[in-house]
Amino acid sequence: MKKKVSVLLACTMALGALAGCGDSQSEKPSAGGNAAGGGKVTVEYWHSMGGKNGEYIDAMIKRFNETHPNIEVVGTFQGAYDEVVTKLQQAIPAKTAPDVTMLERSYVQLFADADVLEDLTPFMKKSNLSSNDFVSGLMGHSTFDKKLVTLPFNRSTPIMHVNKTMLDEMGLKVPTNWDELKQVANALVIKDGSSFKRQGLSMPFDDWYVLAMITQSKGKYFNDQGTSIGFYDNGVGVKVFNYLKDLQKSGALYYPAAKDSGNIVGQMFMDGKIGLLFESTGNIGKFSQTVKFNYVTAYLPKNDVYANPTGGANVAMLSGSKHKDAAWEFINWLMTDPKGGQQFIIDTGYLPFTKKMVESPEMKALFAKEPNRKVAYDQLQYGIDTNKHLAWPGVNQEFRKAMQAIMYDNNDIQATLTTFKKEAERLMSGK
Repeated sequence: MKKKVSVLLACTMALGALAGCGDSQSEKPSAGGNAAGGGKVTVEYWHSMGGKNGEYIDAMIKRFNETHPNIEVVGTFQGAYDEVVTKLQQAIPAKTAPDVTMLERSYVQLFADADVLEDLTPFMKKSNLSSNDFVSGLMGHSTFDKKLVTLPFNRSTPIMHVNKTMLDEMGLKVPTNWDELKQVANALVIKDGSSFKRQGLSMPFDDWYVLAMITQSKGKYFNDQGTSIGFYDNGVGVKVFNYLKDLQKSGALYYPAAKDSGNIVGQMFMDGKIGLLFESTGNIGKFSQTVKFNYVTAYLPKNDVYANPTGGANVAMLSGSKHKDAAWEFINWLMTDPKGGQQFIIDTGYLPFTKKMVESPEMKALFAKEPNRKVAYDQLQYGIDTNKHLAWPGVNQEFRKAMQAIMYDNNDIQATLTTFKKEAERLMSGK
């Protein structure tokens, strides 16, 4: 255990560069609960939901506490996903870690390998739950070494947001594959001298969307052996970046600066300066309530196949918790009670994560009222996660450097990916 925790601590790095995937919250902290009294068991819960989503978390915790007189859950906003990871790395060896934590799905393996996450299998059995009760597309970051260490909670995928009014005015159909996407994105371009009044497609600066395109081309982030990247030798990486650069050169793709890129492209979409946007499903609610045009969602266009990575966070119990039964009572409530995670999903726009939730009258009514959210759920059938590796944080940091070199500096694609591959293999070998 001590050796593995030291390895976990050694993995602390510049995680701020990896805080993407559309869901990391950076709003001001929400008001957490007060410490418990009167002999109640206190369960500490760390989360990354600020702003309005933080208010929904507080309301959810309040509902739990009101119906569980012997348990008091204290929810604490700990910053964005990467900040939670850093704080956990500090708190675990200091024995000040929470009982339950929100954990961004791609960091699960790091903590599971350090043996600091509780195996939830025995608790699941006692509550008559199994992995089959959950939406399969969201379970890719839950089981490691045959232990079920996390369960999905606030999860999302990238999706294509469409200004249907703009497309209809030009007689264009919503693109379903890369060829159609290139045609539509170029058709939407309106030049204004040497600049552009309108462009076709955009996306935030984030590896999430590039990874989606890699998997749509039957590539993988890591190879099956876990020794190298899985999109170099087959030429998939070059193909993806050539496609993006062609769109960028014609003006069909607006590729934003890295800083605040999500807010920038989101505002451009709402202002009608782009017609197509690759962004998180977590933006559906905001766009639905804000835009003045006919707004629809659609699957990310396929290349060889439909495919998209998942994002967001899972919930985990720390193995060092002294209140595991109470902690599980809270987690079980989140997973199964309509007033728990289901209400949070309805409030926020994240994806329903259990099959029972999907079939609930409340969720069916929501899908009927907001078909854009049904599209987001249906796309989960093509969910795929290939970025599971202990070296992922460091490798992905290097990948983002490669993205910047290609998309901003116009560096040679093949040469840039060759350099990235060598560095990725070094990191994956542990050298």
